[in-house]
Amino acid sequence: MSDTPGTVGWFEIGTGDPDTAERYYGGLFGWSFTREEGEVDYRLVSFGTGAPPSGGVRGHGGRMHSYAIFFVKVDDVAATVARSGQLGGQVLVPPTKDDEGLVFAQLTDPAGNAFGVYTEPPRG
Repeated sequence: MSDTPGTVGWFEIGTGDPDTAERYYGGLFGWSFTREEGEVDYRLVSFGTGAPPSGGVRGHGGRMHSYAIFFVKVDDVAATVARSGQLGGQVLVPPTKDDEGLVFAQLTDPAGNAFGVYTEPPRG
């Protein structure tokens, strides 16, 4: 993830067939994958040996459309969501906090293009 607010720090590819996505992107770009433990099939993507993850592939079992989305790091997800609305954006996923303290939301710009925003969990 990027440490600089306002920069793209994460991406996610959602697919009903994560094994094929892993073979495709791994073969095309040399990405490596680490599967996270849990109920959701989520595979962290790294760009080289020892590199920190910078994206993920989420297997959704065909329960939704496939997608690719980028996430921009921000200082305050709720404030960014509010500002997006003032500028004509829409909320797809409201501000959500995961078990580790990561806060994220998914929005659309006025043209309907989807993207996400996030803040990392507090370090400690």
